[in-house]
Amino acid sequence: MKIWSLAALVALLLVQSQANADGTRPAFRWPNGARAAVSLAYDDALDSQLDHAIPVLDKYGLKGSFYLQLSNPSVAKRMAQWRKAAAHGHELGNHTLFHQCSHSQPDREWVQKHRDLDTTSAAQVKDQAIVANTMLYAIDGQRERTFTAPCGDLLAAGENYLPSITSEFVAIKAGGGNGIAESMTAFDPYAVPVLAPVNYTGKQLIDIVQAAGAKGTMVNFTFHGIGGDYLSVSSEAHEELVKFLAANKKLYWTDTFLHIMKHVKAENARAR
Repeated sequence: MKIWSLAALVALLLVQSQANADGTRPAFRWPNGARAAVSLAYDDALDSQLDHAIPVLDKYGLKGSFYLQLSNPSVAKRMAQWRKAAAHGHELGNHTLFHQCSHSQPDREWVQKHRDLDTTSAAQVKDQAIVANTMLYAIDGQRERTFTAPCGDLLAAGENYLPSITSEFVAIKAGGGNGIAESMTAFDPYAVPVLAPVNYTGKQLIDIVQAAGAKGTMVNFTFHGIGGDYLSVSSEAHEELVKFLAANKKLYWTDTFLHIMKHVKAENARAR
């Protein structure tokens, strides 16, 4: 039996070596043969996420990523609950200190003058990102971090600030669209597409997951309010999605964005 196992291993290595010699990339693999990965993320540190999202994730045994706007009063007032969420395996991500967005974009009347990304330099964004990481470390004790760009805006005083901060993060959510990655082998972990659902039904959310499964890639949901606050999805729709993912763990790997991105990087390094 040992001789056969060794022979099988040698044969496998020869096949892989030949495939690499032919210029064929090894197939991208999700853990345990899953069809796709699902990132459940939540922006802005909203009360409804503590009240409705986290209890449902914990109920079904799934982990989410919570991107804290550190100036949000919820962070200070409910610090113990954010710490508890992190201790239970949920990711706390960097969503900047002040959630600065571009006032010059359409429907941005709500952007305060002193928080206008149009008048903030890329160097200032970098400084604030580093301070935000330090604050998050004080909350959860973790050093590895991911980032979501507020409003998806990337120009600080006309300059793309992403190149200045990539070294501080494992990965960055910065793209738009339907949140489904087109390819994992041509995947940029510093420009990950996201979908921010508003008023979606549970069925619509599940359909998006299944579309990602058909591609064999991943879907990145970025929620805001859950059953409250703003840009909301109902608690019922959210729980329907989470329940579906929990019942189909073998098909759809649901984990924190940090864990998923570390896997993606390792797989693509293996394929090179």
